[in-house]
Amino acid sequence: MSTILIIEDDKDLRKFLIRLLEREIHYIIEAENGLEAATILASLRPDLVITDIIMPEQDGIGTINILRERHPDIKIIAISGGGSILGADYLNIARKLGAHYVFAKPFDNKQLLAKVKELLRE
Repeated sequence: MSTILIIEDDKDLRKFLIRLLEREIHYIIEAENGLEAATILASLRPDLVITDIIMPEQDGIGTINILRERHPDIKIIAISGGGSILGADYLNIARKLGAHYVFAKPFDNKQLLAKVKELLRE
């Protein structure tokens, strides 16, 4: 059984992702933002992190930076509903910082599950 940390400030989407991934027999941990996730990561090491990008407290970009620095072997999927920094796309930044896959919201559930399975097999 794999452990997945879902970091998403939208409660409904977070609960949806939990239900989707629990069906695949994964142990799921949840966090509302990157700051809460950092507390979790101090004592737990998930196999995969799925993080939103735009969140209060600490965004997904900062979270990816911390993950790459402290836990470089953890797999990362970034998701975002949009937004840009001076014309640069957040998901492209996430990819450059080390996210293995990125998905724009709304995303295709089957594609997300396929990438989760692929990353957890590696």
